[in-house]
Amino acid sequence: MAVETGYAVYILRHGETQWSASGQHTSVTDIPLTANGEQQARRAGLVMSTLRGSDVPPYRVLTSPRQRAVRTAELAGFTVDEKVEELAEWDYGDYEGLTTAKIRETVPGWTVWTHPSPGGEEAKQVSDRADAVLARVKELLPCGDVILVGHGHFSRVLIARWLDLPATSGVHFGLDPAGTAVLDYERGEPRIGRLNVPPLDV
Repeated sequence: MAVETGYAVYILRHGETQWSASGQHTSVTDIPLTANGEQQARRAGLVMSTLRGSDVPPYRVLTSPRQRAVRTAELAGFTVDEKVEELAEWDYGDYEGLTTAKIRETVPGWTVWTHPSPGGEEAKQVSDRADAVLARVKELLPCGDVILVGHGHFSRVLIARWLDLPATSGVHFGLDPAGTAVLDYERGEPRIGRLNVPPLDV
């Protein structure tokens, strides 16, 4: 059981991009936010402020190196402390840029959670990355809130691994563009305090 500190991990998925809007799998391709994605990021910052209930800046803000994540953090009002390669999206390999429907034309029933991505990462590799991120987060957490800004599939793996579930259990946790999840503890046990809180509609 972990020692509770009163602080939490806030996971923010980047705002909309052209490819997230069209359902194309995006990992290493470094594409920008759409205009709508930028607005989502700004509104997500308001959500984060409300959820944290504090004007004190978070202790650390870590982002994926991809511009869509870094820009989301900035527009949400955060100062990025570090770009962390381990927060990058699941590497889809040969399926980069393809929709699930297109992939299923040759691999019926394919999902990233249940099937391999040729030339990309296996679930075990993604799980190991998530564990490395969370190990670092747990060292930082006694000092204050930690913000992680990243991507859809990898963030869902982070949530699963926080609960000590297999990486593939991430399929059960939704996280839409600019959605926020809060990870914390209850009586020493890891829990999901909030899940997929949408950006404020203003």
